[in-house]
Amino acid sequence: MPSRIIRAADRGLKDAGWLQSHFSLSFGPYANPERSGFGLLRVFNDDFVQPGRGFGLHAHSNMEIISVMLAGRMNHKDTLGYSEEVGPDWVQIMSAGSGLRHEEHNIGDDEVNFLQIWIEPKLQNIGPRYQRRHFPREQRRNRLTTIVSNEEGTAHCWINQNARLSLGYFEAGQTVEYTLNPLNKCVWVFGLEGELRVNGETLARRDSLGLWETATVHIDCSTEVQFLLIEAPINH
Repeated sequence: MPSRIIRAADRGLKDAGWLQSHFSLSFGPYANPERSGFGLLRVFNDDFVQPGRGFGLHAHSNMEIISVMLAGRMNHKDTLGYSEEVGPDWVQIMSAGSGLRHEEHNIGDDEVNFLQIWIEPKLQNIGPRYQRRHFPREQRRNRLTTIVSNEEGTAHCWINQNARLSLGYFEAGQTVEYTLNPLNKCVWVFGLEGELRVNGETLARRDSLGLWETATVHIDCSTEVQFLLIEAPINH
């Protein structure tokens, strides 16, 4: 079973003062040929935005863009007419498709922290779409909760790709068994809080582990943990 581990301290970094971004994969000023995506997972940024600052109006197309909110309050405005606010435990997606523009800013008094995740789409130039869902932490205790998938429904966000994102929040001593069809699929695990062991590999806070050629991901929770698991195609 091949794997790739990226420790928190080995990530790329952009510090613009108002924005601090930690790059697990190549993005913007961080160009690492060994980390130019993981399967169709193209971008995985751990972003921190200072109060009153943010990203001005800018364009996206043909990319599935997911934001997982960890702390603070942020707005979302786009050319589809949406004007929304999200805070901790909210997840929002933009299925950018044929194109849209949006802006987002820290509208609270505290620092915003969110994961910015880009996944290549299955179909090109579809109509753009925005969606958000709330996943309260306590309702996820000792459960692996699907937050994004390719299946339409009201319980999660859905995207234009055969991918699945799940949030785990487990007490110490719990175990998790995640199964998948390994054909053309890879799995990315990102530790948010605590310490966990993934198929025998120890992950601390903000460490990542990529796995492929496996049908099972076994997770042991050494402490109380929170983690994100992404299942995505290896290629089209």
